[in-house]
Amino acid sequence: MRRLERFDNLVQMFFARAKEKGDAPFLWHKDEGKWRPTSWAEAARQVASLAAALTALGLKRGDRVMLVSENRPEFCISDLAIMAAGCVTVPTYTTNTERDHQHIIENSGACAIIVSNTKLAKALLPAAIRASSARMVIGMEELRVAQQGSLEFHDWRGLIARHDTDPRGLSCTFRREDLACIIYTSGTGGSPRGVMQHHGAILHNVEACCALISEDFGWDDEVFLSFLPLSHAYEHTGGQHFPIGLGAQIYYSEGLEKLASNIEEVRPTIMVVVPRLFEVLRTRIVKQVEKQGNFANFLLDKAVAIGGRKAAGTGRLSDLPMNLFLGATLKPKLSKKFGGRIKAMVSGGAPLNPEVGIFFQSLGLTFLQGYGQTEAAPVISCNRPKAGLKMDTVGPPLEGVEVRIADDGEILVRGELVMHGYWRNEEETKRVLRDGWLYTGDIGHIDDKGRIKITDRKKDIIVNDKGDNVAPQKVEGMLTLQPEIVQAMIAGDKKPYMSAVIVPDPEWTAEWCARTATKCDFRELAHDPDYKAALGAAVERVNKDLSVIERVRKFLVADEPFTIENEQLTPSLKIRRHILKAVYGERLDGLYR
Repeated sequence: MRRLERFDNLVQMFFARAKEKGDAPFLWHKDEGKWRPTSWAEAARQVASLAAALTALGLKRGDRVMLVSENRPEFCISDLAIMAAGCVTVPTYTTNTERDHQHIIENSGACAIIVSNTKLAKALLPAAIRASSARMVIGMEELRVAQQGSLEFHDWRGLIARHDTDPRGLSCTFRREDLACIIYTSGTGGSPRGVMQHHGAILHNVEACCALISEDFGWDDEVFLSFLPLSHAYEHTGGQHFPIGLGAQIYYSEGLEKLASNIEEVRPTIMVVVPRLFEVLRTRIVKQVEKQGNFANFLLDKAVAIGGRKAAGTGRLSDLPMNLFLGATLKPKLSKKFGGRIKAMVSGGAPLNPEVGIFFQSLGLTFLQGYGQTEAAPVISCNRPKAGLKMDTVGPPLEGVEVRIADDGEILVRGELVMHGYWRNEEETKRVLRDGWLYTGDIGHIDDKGRIKITDRKKDIIVNDKGDNVAPQKVEGMLTLQPEIVQAMIAGDKKPYMSAVIVPDPEWTAEWCARTATKCDFRELAHDPDYKAALGAAVERVNKDLSVIERVRKFLVADEPFTIENEQLTPSLKIRRHILKAVYGERLDGLYR
């Protein structure tokens, strides 16, 4: 059984694999309808050359370099080059607003920025110009900039060409405890916090995941399809550095609309995806089967029923003949939709509905659910056949990870995977890191087979269906700054977007009623389209200053104000989310139908 060698840093791991693989294909992208590869050797040369260029531009060890790009080969090469130069990568979402970019540049002290194209530079450059630390911008593509301000502009490919460097001459002497990247994640205070991930934290994740694949599935020539944003810790580790550790090929998806066809073309062996995508795929499969007639529907129903009984531990001997029949008819056809060689589909980034996992297991696809957070590089545990697959758990801790349950039920984690803290945020660091333990904010227990089961979240964070974190207090605070809104609660856990319950300001309401000659009846107004449109205008003003994942798409008008008397406020005037969810939960769910 193969195990990952021990490396001192991520760059060393990459160069070792590149030396081993040579001219074999590594990174693939679609160009003019054809998949085109970048070999391991070529990628290594580009990494070394860009690292040399960054050094020549005056960047020093420990300097932060912001990286703003879609998933593409240049992202991976830039990330590794930044680290090879001894600098620290700051990957950021392509959906960030100008304000988000400015906060991250100023907080991280990034002195250089690598951005993919003019479109992404549009929101970025005003923030970079205002930030005092930023000195230079490097464009992967030509940047059409009308005015440069004080920033230097450089061409990504031009820098590589002018500083052509043999990777064999590159010395990467940094250690596992040295900082590799700062990944910003939303916190309860509103402003994104920079999680300091050291080389050893990510390497620990890669080592443990390689061991899992080797032990439970076999380590062969693996193929990944990269779809989730590489600025997200889950994809950064699981969709980039983990495949590098395996010596795998990485294909960059063309986007959600072409994902299904990309899967059939690429034929991945491992897929790292969020629950929402699996839900979409399940819906598509069901609809396709429905079109094939009664017999196909009968087979699908039988497969799911048998899978459900197996998952519940109530399997029947009488299921065996039908299962054999399904294995010869339905399952191979569905397997082809996923390329026909999937070893495992790994769900992470957000909680998974167990029914979704059972559905795919029923179709003969091995479905694993992982658990983690950015503060743990990010994988803490993962379901695996060796421990017994149970869809309402997130499996046992990865190798080398200690987990214990605190007296109040909170899950605590210890090991090399744990971050060194939040960048320039000592107070928050002390809150979540105590005596070497990471306080996850999740509530759960460990079953008799050592698998973690999560039952609740202690921390006040909304996790959408793609695994993105949204701090509700920030959005709620911005909503209540509007003259039309006095109170607000946002929702969107495991949902595709944020929704809200809004309490209109009574004074503004009275003025609006007088101005429009409308009867001022609170309950009637809640259904008045003109009144809701006026509130909607306030919501849209707020949305302009929010990132895509934070924006409120739909809202309800509350039945009454949130008060201590109706138990919707605490004595310290904080909203009681569980009470409000009990009152409005069903109606909020209706906004997504």
